[in-house]
Amino acid sequence: MSTSIWFWIAFHIGVFVAIGVDLVTFRRRHRELSMRAAARRTLLWVLVSLGFNLLVWRIKGSEHALDFLTAYLVEYSLSADNIFVFVLIFNYFEVPRQAQHRALVWGVLGALIMRGTMILGGIVLVRQFHFVLYFFGALLLLNAFRMLFGKAMQRDFGQSWLVRVPMRLFRITPEFHGEHFKARVGGQWMLTRLAFAMLVIEMSDLLFAIDSIPAVFAITRDPFIAYTSNICAILGLRSLYFLLANVMDRFLYLRTGLGVILGFIGLKMILSDLYPVPTILSLGLILFVLAVAVGLSILVTHREKSSS
Repeated sequence: MSTSIWFWIAFHIGVFVAIGVDLVTFRRRHRELSMRAAARRTLLWVLVSLGFNLLVWRIKGSEHALDFLTAYLVEYSLSADNIFVFVLIFNYFEVPRQAQHRALVWGVLGALIMRGTMILGGIVLVRQFHFVLYFFGALLLLNAFRMLFGKAMQRDFGQSWLVRVPMRLFRITPEFHGEHFKARVGGQWMLTRLAFAMLVIEMSDLLFAIDSIPAVFAITRDPFIAYTSNICAILGLRSLYFLLANVMDRFLYLRTGLGVILGFIGLKMILSDLYPVPTILSLGLILFVLAVAVGLSILVTHREKSSS
């Protein structure tokens, strides 16, 4: 069942309107986003996405709506790993809280374009070359192993390629110039420290897309569902960052839970021709793993806090 071009257009109009409203309301605050305000915005983005899910159910049917909900949940949960790295990046560059919002806004807009291109290109590849699914599945298993048994990104990654590549490609001033991305220094235009941080965020998001986009293909190969579920998850990433940035160290087992989810999705993709797993079962398993990971994290951190 193909999706009407008008549904595509309406979705993008809604996305730009939502981003515009969010930007205007934030600018009027003239201060950093508190956890309470971030919680309200996060809840609002989730409700907007679920509202769109109902629209998908009304127009495309219950099967596509279930696919959207499952893909959205996978993408949104994987965003937690993005947030951990964003915290490290902002701390490394010593970006003020107020300026972090501007960097994330442009980072999200860049991610929308980049991920949209990767999703649509990936779907074309899968349709033309079915064996690509097995490659994606193996990639997910590799990333699941890295999450379960590897080390998280080091807190001091100044020598990593994420930092070295932009320094070689662009002229960058080590100073902040308000919330500007470029400034005239010594008679020539240079990128500011804030722009440098944003570039590193964009590059790290490209790495995360290698995890998240193949995961969507294990759930649906409908271009509209794959694309919109990913975009809806990204739109809520900024407010989720301000909600969780200061408490990420309390989610001790979340990364392990995400590794289990990626491993399951990788196996599901590889074995899909022999043992197809119903989407409703996938959704239930993902919810269960997330609930256990978050619940155990809260329980352990609460006990450690009580005993100290």
